[in-house]
Amino acid sequence: MESADGQRGRDGGSQRRSPLDVIMSQIRRKRTASDRRPLGRFLSRGSDRTGIPEDGETEGREERGQSSGVTEAAESERDVGWGRVCVFLQKLGKKADSRSLSLAHCDLTATDLLELATLLQLLPQLEEVNVSWNELIGGCLKALTSHLHHVGGIRTLRLCSCRLNADDITALGNALDCIPLLEVLDLSWNSGIGDGGLQGLLGNLQPPLREIHLVACQLSAADATALGRTVSALPGLSVLDVSCNPQLAQEVDDGGFRELATSLSHAASLTVLRLQACGLMTDCLQALGGSLRCLPSVRELDLSCNKNLAGGLNQLTLHLAHLTHLESLDLHLCCLTHTDLEALVQVLPSLTALTELDVSSNKEAGGIVHPLVSALPLTQMRRLPLNSCSLSEESLTALALAVPYLHSVDVSWCKVVSGRSALLLDALQSSVLLELRLSSCELCTEDLRHLAAVCRRGCLSSLRVLDLSYNGSVGDDGWSALFAAGGLGSLEDLDLSLRPSTSASFSAWLPALLCALPRLPALTRLAVRRWTMGSQDREQLNHSLRKRSVLLEWDPDIEDAASSCKTTNHERPEE
Repeated sequence: MESADGQRGRDGGSQRRSPLDVIMSQIRRKRTASDRRPLGRFLSRGSDRTGIPEDGETEGREERGQSSGVTEAAESERDVGWGRVCVFLQKLGKKADSRSLSLAHCDLTATDLLELATLLQLLPQLEEVNVSWNELIGGCLKALTSHLHHVGGIRTLRLCSCRLNADDITALGNALDCIPLLEVLDLSWNSGIGDGGLQGLLGNLQPPLREIHLVACQLSAADATALGRTVSALPGLSVLDVSCNPQLAQEVDDGGFRELATSLSHAASLTVLRLQACGLMTDCLQALGGSLRCLPSVRELDLSCNKNLAGGLNQLTLHLAHLTHLESLDLHLCCLTHTDLEALVQVLPSLTALTELDVSSNKEAGGIVHPLVSALPLTQMRRLPLNSCSLSEESLTALALAVPYLHSVDVSWCKVVSGRSALLLDALQSSVLLELRLSSCELCTEDLRHLAAVCRRGCLSSLRVLDLSYNGSVGDDGWSALFAAGGLGSLEDLDLSLRPSTSASFSAWLPALLCALPRLPALTRLAVRRWTMGSQDREQLNHSLRKRSVLLEWDPDIEDAASSCKTTNHERPEE
């Protein structure tokens, strides 16, 4: 009996259900799985009490539990990996960015480079890498390039001044297939990759490449030849900068630069061509001129610091007229003759898009300022530096015609400005000027007073750079008048330094400077080298700049330096 009762109890117990359970079972038999979910949520409290899951819900929960576990594990792994990246960058004083990796000037070692390479797999979205100015990684770049396949989306790669050698360049060339989207490559200031070392790299460059920067790499004529073959295979190339390679233009007749210049005719997309200080000669201009006819898109042409161009500029100016979109032409420090400048003046009316022309540091330029200004599209000109050009009073008068439109005026190292600065300053009728450089012009007190009057008129309210260095003949009243005038609210860079061989006290006009500082909220650099002052004045100036990120450049007095050394020596034992 007990056994039968026990059996009935177990069977009956299994069938005894609450009225709610009976109703739920009837409803569920009539509803599909997809239709039950809203009702289940509506009756979730009742279901929870009875412990009865809805049909199909248990399996769903298990699947969701498994997928949730996988997702959480993946997210946890990503978090751990990103944490490693953050720790590595924090150690170097940098912030983590999933798209940009900037480690310039970090004193990276070969060990750091290897650790960085292992972290690349954690940065799949990386688009920009900059490890420039880390000279200790030269010779071991392969440790990084062998991991570039993890970051195939890189578009910008900068490795300036890393002491790279030919082996590094070969390793980089072999890895270029892993970064097929690369658009900007900068290997400047690596002197060890010249003299034929580039050939292992240039042949592997991909068509999307838009910019090549090879400044100061000791490139030779052989490199020029290899570069010429590469340029022809890069239809999208828009920027080519091979400045500061004085051996590049050697052996013009035997290929070298001539082959490079000829290949430029195939670079129809080229907009920027920089050949500063490349040892160019007049024969180079002839080869280059022929390609310019095929480069209507060029907007910037830099041929500066090539002193051997003297007397042969007419071989280039014959073709410049085809550069209808040229905006910037730089010919400073080229020893241009009067004949060269006359040839330039003849072609200027054809350069209707020109906004910047630099013929500074060419002494003969001072004699043709009037025809030069007359040939320029003045209303759109923004820069026309004429520093170190042996200007005359007539030249200043002619330059004044362009001053109202210029964003930058530079007549430094022109002594004729002394006592005649009003010729230029009175031409400032609006506040478009951003940069004014009057260094070593032998300015007098009256010149500074006139400059102060211009400031009061509001004509320099947009000025960002003011260079009045090497003008020791200005009296204290002149400096005081300038700072009392106001009107320099946008000024960021102010240079009042004296010549290295001189010195003077600026205690007399320091109060005017201290009163002016609150009205210079944008100031980031103040240079007062060779000016001396007492310890109390120095403390006042330091106090005024203490809460502002202003770079103060001055020469500490001997007594202050000695005092500083004593203080440092006293504090070291405590540390």
